[in-house]
Amino acid sequence: MMIVGRFQSDYHFEYTDCDVLGSRWRVAIPNKPETCTGLPDPVKGTQCTFTCNEGEFLDMRTQECQKCAAGTYSLGTGVAFDEWDSLPTGFVTHGINMNFGDTYTNCSNSTWIPKGDYIASNTDECTSTLSYAVSLKKPGSVSFQYIYPDNHMFFEFYVQNDQCQSTDSQNRWMRISESDWDYHYVPLSSGNNVLYWRTTGFSLSANTAKPVLLKNIAISGVSYTSECFHCKPGTYSDKPGAARCVPCAANSYSNKGATACQTCDMDKYSGIGSGACTQRPACKTSDYFYTHTPCDSSAQTQLMYKWTEPKICSESLEGAVKLPASGEMMSCPPCNPGFFSSNSSSCEPCPRGFYSNGTECSECPAGTEPVVGFEYKWWNKMPSNMRSSVLSSEYSSTDRSTGWEVAGEYIYTTPSDQDSDYMMLTLTVPGYSLPHSLREDNERVELSRITFVFETKCTADCKLYFMAGQNERNNMVVESWSGTIGKQSYSYLIKTNSTVSFSWGFQRTGAFDMKNEYSSDLAKIYSVHLTNVIGGVASECRQCALTGTDSDSCVSCAPGHYMVYGTGVCRHCPPNTIIRPEQPVGKEACIPCGPNTYSNKGRSACMSDCTLALDHKGESLYYDFSSMGNITGFQSSPRFTSKGLQYFHHFSVALCGAESRAVASCVENVTESKREVKGYICQSTVVPSEIRGQSVVSSQPFSIGDTLIGVTTESKLDDISSFVDNFPVESDLPDVIFYYRSRETTQACKNGRSSSIRLRCDPSVTVKNYISPPSNCSEGTCDGCSFHFLWRSQQACPLCSESNYKEIVSACIQGIQRTTYVWQQPLRCTGGVSLPPLKISTCVTLDFWLKFGVSIGTVAAVLLITISCYFWKRTRKLQYKYSKLMMTAGDKECELPAADSCAIMEGEDAEDDLIYLSKKPFFRKIKSFSRERTSDGFDSVPLKSSAAQEIEMS
Repeated sequence: MMIVGRFQSDYHFEYTDCDVLGSRWRVAIPNKPETCTGLPDPVKGTQCTFTCNEGEFLDMRTQECQKCAAGTYSLGTGVAFDEWDSLPTGFVTHGINMNFGDTYTNCSNSTWIPKGDYIASNTDECTSTLSYAVSLKKPGSVSFQYIYPDNHMFFEFYVQNDQCQSTDSQNRWMRISESDWDYHYVPLSSGNNVLYWRTTGFSLSANTAKPVLLKNIAISGVSYTSECFHCKPGTYSDKPGAARCVPCAANSYSNKGATACQTCDMDKYSGIGSGACTQRPACKTSDYFYTHTPCDSSAQTQLMYKWTEPKICSESLEGAVKLPASGEMMSCPPCNPGFFSSNSSSCEPCPRGFYSNGTECSECPAGTEPVVGFEYKWWNKMPSNMRSSVLSSEYSSTDRSTGWEVAGEYIYTTPSDQDSDYMMLTLTVPGYSLPHSLREDNERVELSRITFVFETKCTADCKLYFMAGQNERNNMVVESWSGTIGKQSYSYLIKTNSTVSFSWGFQRTGAFDMKNEYSSDLAKIYSVHLTNVIGGVASECRQCALTGTDSDSCVSCAPGHYMVYGTGVCRHCPPNTIIRPEQPVGKEACIPCGPNTYSNKGRSACMSDCTLALDHKGESLYYDFSSMGNITGFQSSPRFTSKGLQYFHHFSVALCGAESRAVASCVENVTESKREVKGYICQSTVVPSEIRGQSVVSSQPFSIGDTLIGVTTESKLDDISSFVDNFPVESDLPDVIFYYRSRETTQACKNGRSSSIRLRCDPSVTVKNYISPPSNCSEGTCDGCSFHFLWRSQQACPLCSESNYKEIVSACIQGIQRTTYVWQQPLRCTGGVSLPPLKISTCVTLDFWLKFGVSIGTVAAVLLITISCYFWKRTRKLQYKYSKLMMTAGDKECELPAADSCAIMEGEDAEDDLIYLSKKPFFRKIKSFSRERTSDGFDSVPLKSSAAQEIEMS
């Protein structure tokens, strides 16, 4: 049963639980255990569907709705929590202890803390939860106001039923609220509902994240309330039946349950909704500021001093300063560029097609077009699209609306009620439009640019923030500056048409203190220049290309063309060049693409088709990185904040590819803005899902490479270095390095960020993506501006060619010989040519050739022996004939012996012919060459005797 009423007596009434018919009974419950008699009898109760209206409560004695008395209020079917002096009954808050491996962090003290008008979350890396359970008799809702100013704080709100199942009726991640209290509403279903507000601080910088604040939590859907709530101090209700209480006006106050507000004494003051008055302090110089009056008809202005509103100081106290007298009249500054003075008292924009330097409008000459935008450098009046406000660091109510004031040559921050207040200046534009002379294409990075000149003068830990986004409440911090900063310029590139709001916030100190010691600290903005703005004005004209038919009509040059200075004539850029995103005038607008890259069709960016050919030590190497060109994600090693919160740096890479390639993307999913960064390579910070419930949280995305500079094996390109010492060489194959650059500049990276990805052939890598940072810089960068990575992969090897394999020939077995092709080891190539298939051929075995050789040798030996024997025999016969001839020669010198006979003697061969015969048999020729030589070296030749001659002659 539920307690719904309590009376100042010995008992109170309660309803029993509803039965299946929707009925219940009213029973009396003693307030003291010893009271057991004299209690009223149970009576039939109201139906379970019974409700009371706003401003009413259920009188349990009469079981009828009654109006709340003056000084009280009710929601009828709901409850409200607008006082946070202590944690209201039913609310529970606790910190969730974190345990990562060996790291344990005690978060028991990281809870939500009531602070009077609101309740504040924790600011450290612990996760803190505020919860409230309620049982609704019918469908209802929950609403609350909150301030969520810091994207370093993760904030979610969700509802679970009694089965611990989350509802799907709302987005659990809350959106950033940069200025005022934001309102959130969620419908609730009937039954038990548990409401959760959960926060986790996450700041990698030295500054602590700002807390989330809640107030005015209202829940509807209960059937009725049996009592009215008293108005909290600072509010009142003067009539019965109030559904809410009204805040007291400034310089008045009220106590709890008031029916009217009391006026403060003359020496005291109060803000709106105050429960007490505060003594007025003596006026100081920080309580007033100076400004200029609008120009009058004589083009004169006056330096004026004004009290800061609302004025809380007293001029009558001892030591109080007086408001200085207004200054003398002086000439008005000129109008801002693009405007002209219409009647010496106001500035009007020049008509379309005209420009001005702030004095008078002039028409753009033929062949030119106006450079449209906004340029503010004279501050006699707050521009119509600018707004000034004050945001209290403790988010208390304030009437202050003037955070920045114009002062002629600059706009500056005025004194504040508290040093921790944020002095906000917001500029809003409708959108952007590129002029005719600039082609809009997918690769263009610069849609618009905002440039401002500023300085700060501080004696404490002041900070100036610059923010950009979709609107004032959804601006993200782009850059911040701490301490005293000399006069300098800052530029920010605008890449999307949704970025139409810009804010500057100045805080004198982050520590909350009512002493107001640093009112003299200030920030100044001297000029603001925003280009390509829809509805903007022109301060100058630019040259543009002309059509052939109409000399006044501006067109854009064709892709790959630039405009010649002063002529409006378009000419070709050299091959393989791109056109700079700014004004394409002059031949210097043609930017050559880096090594091994080519220009896209629109001539707006250089690209790589993921292939590469190079010569290395006399060898031609061919690469194909197509399989590596897809979007690849990898993380740095885990890191921990001071409280032990684990986080990673996540990188997304799209190495190369054609124009239609997918690009790398990094998304911020902490807030509702879902800011996304795209390019070749980007970084974001992620927190594991166990910290944030259901999903991995990604935040702080930024690009570290949106332009491809070149692809080469050199360790330096375009002032970007990829030191080989970071990744020692391990083989004779060169590393292929992709160089990228990001155009986004920051205070730390004035030339933008850059990155290099070194591809190394490593056949031993089995995982698809093995990307590592330098060993001495675990986050990929040592200075926050230059990033370097090593990507080991089999796909980073050159394509295989015929020189990468060899052939192995087997022995001839049974007339068959096999030729096998194998890769040379170690293998340092991929893809390319394939190994030739196994080749089989016929052959003759060694046994055959051995037998053949033996047979030939045997025949040769027999023939040689036969010839030798024959020649030996013939030699013996020649010797015999010679001897016989010598014996018959006689004693006369120089006479030949006479022939014994002309007939063939017995035993002589008929083959012994004379050597002068014209025809000789083959063996006779051999025999003639085998005759022995005489002792004097001449051959022995048979000569005819005289007798023989005579016989022949006769």
